Amino acid sequence: MRVVIVTESFPPDVNGVAHCALQTARHLVDRGHAPLVVAPATAAGHGPDALAPCPVVRVPSLPLPGYPQVRVALPSRRVAAAITEHRADIVHLASPFILGVRGMAAAARLGVPAVAVYQTDLAGYARTYVGAGEATAWRRIRSVHAAADRTLAPSSAALHDLEAHGVPRVRLWPRGVDTVRFRPEYRDEALRRELAPNGELIVGYVGRLAPEKQVELLAGACGLEGVRVVIVGDGPSETSLREALPGAVFLGRRTGDELARIFASLDVFAHTGPFETFCQTVQEAMASGVPVVAPAAGGPLDLVAYGRTGLLVPPRDEAAVRDAVGALAADPALRAAYGAAGRATVEGRTWAAVGDQLIDHYADVLTARTVVAA
Repeated sequence: MRVVIVTESFPPDVNGVAHCALQTARHLVDRGHAPLVVAPATAAGHGPDALAPCPVVRVPSLPLPGYPQVRVALPSRRVAAAITEHRADIVHLASPFILGVRGMAAAARLGVPAVAVYQTDLAGYARTYVGAGEATAWRRIRSVHAAADRTLAPSSAALHDLEAHGVPRVRLWPRGVDTVRFRPEYRDEALRRELAPNGELIVGYVGRLAPEKQVELLAGACGLEGVRVVIVGDGPSETSLREALPGAVFLGRRTGDELARIFASLDVFAHTGPFETFCQTVQEAMASGVPVVAPAAGGPLDLVAYGRTGLLVPPRDEAAVRDAVGALAADPALRAAYGAAGRATVEGRTWAAVGDQLIDHYADVLTARTVVAA
């Protein structure tokens, strides 16, 4: 198959959409298919996409005001041209919002089937950033996804939300995790001594530092005796979080093997954002053999087995986060049991396995188009 992946973000960006698009392209190449990526141009100074597994077409973009790490694509004819020149059999729209909308319009105009992958809770972001606009966000989501031949939701919660808001033809497609890179064996005692020189229990958060992630909910955990909170990531909320989380260690953005070493060196992983359609960092923590504390909302509901791989807490509840961390801090045997169960749970969720599921979705869509044409 010849596949054009139109994505709102792609490496060197570090986020769930970029990572999933990269893994999708890699898997398609590994299986003998021919992908092409269309993505926003990165900040000035970024060189060619030498590490990409396939050709990448960059569309002119601007930084999002107040959040320069996010690039917004500008109007361009390159999307339609890329689909045409690549002779695409199918268009894959990764978290369509701006560039993906143009990709959907181009695919429809050219008669190429499209699969839209839902990844971002735009309605939740509207609540967080403007305090309103949920209905408008859902109208945009519905209009884009209703035009696709199939929408793929990453979790049961996301699937139910999409169907409840009138999005048709929704199927479940979860995300994979790199179980080779993220492993319990990478636990690093030297790193642990550096992060917690007095032998504190290490509680880690990994992700963007932005309002929708509500990382300030870790303030209660920062106040627990014998607990050291470690924050990995960057974003517009970093300055305020340094004030809100006294005693926390901020490591900035970390990737690759270094990130895997940090994950495996945690005692507890805590995620706080209530708007996750999936939550890849939860899977990476589980693959690293680390017990998880996460909100009982969105993607974590599928990922965390309460009382077996971690603890789910009410969203936006600082005291509940603190108490869950405290319960795990007080029980090393429970942490070990949750960590081992988490690793066992994700061992079959490789990117190869879920990548094959995606190819099956493509094949179903192409078959349906052939039947209709006949």
